[in-house]
Amino acid sequence: MRIRTDDEVYRVDAVWLGPPRATMPFRARYVAWGVGVAVFLLVLTVERRLGISLFWSIAWGIVITILLTRIICAKISHERPLSAVSAMWLRELTAPREVTAGEGGAVSATRVRVNTTRPRKHQTKRGRGRGVRTQKQARA
Repeated sequence: MRIRTDDEVYRVDAVWLGPPRATMPFRARYVAWGVGVAVFLLVLTVERRLGISLFWSIAWGIVITILLTRIICAKISHERPLSAVSAMWLRELTAPREVTAGEGGAVSATRVRVNTTRPRKHQTKRGRGRGVRTQKQARA
């Protein structure tokens, strides 16, 4: 006995093909139309704020909208709806992160103490120079 699953029901995309007898030359799911309209309005707003003329903003807006809508709709499905993907994206952006910046940064010469006189070798009892004499040792 074979048990049939309901996966076939979900594999059918809710697709609008266009008006009767005048179908579109491409398939687009209902969710893609909604995402496309929202993306188009956002892209058009950004382009107009950048000062692009109306004709070119609409022309490039349509191209950018198609590309962004295809990218977004490739990530969503019946198992991962748009609301879940957008919530996951928002949580990923606002999640607390580990601080990776170390304290201090690069080493610089600003904290290195420099003496005006160079240390000189000092004479030992036998008359040979054995070590380097600092200013404190020279005063003592």
